[in-house]
Amino acid sequence: MGNGENKKKIMIVEDDSFVMDIYQTKLAQEGFEAVAAINGLEAMKKLQEVRPDLILLDIIMPYMDGLEVLKKIKDDERLKNIPIILLTNLSQKEEISKGLELGANDYLIKSHFTPSEVMEKVKKYLN
Repeated sequence: MGNGENKKKIMIVEDDSFVMDIYQTKLAQEGFEAVAAINGLEAMKKLQEVRPDLILLDIIMPYMDGLEVLKKIKDDERLKNIPIILLTNLSQKEEISKGLELGANDYLIKSHFTPSEVMEKVKKYLN
């Protein structure tokens, strides 16, 4: 096995390219392989080819919001066991509780978390 083989894959579904860059850089530094999707449609398309070990999922996105993506993932036998951490804003209390009901493992409030704290949560759900 080459050492690229067993890297954990983390999919980031996030339409804000600035936020995406931060997470991608941080994941790469921590030795993960980041798979980026800029909206829910792209995420669903990529999930047909890639099975990530964990998904960081933004709730507010154009075309298909995070909760819709979450539902589709949970309805898919092949994908439903992938841990999902929602990326949210402080004001999204209802969406957060809905997301957790739909089977998300956890959530992060974007403005409150440093990338290192995000990594801590990611690692928690990978083990």
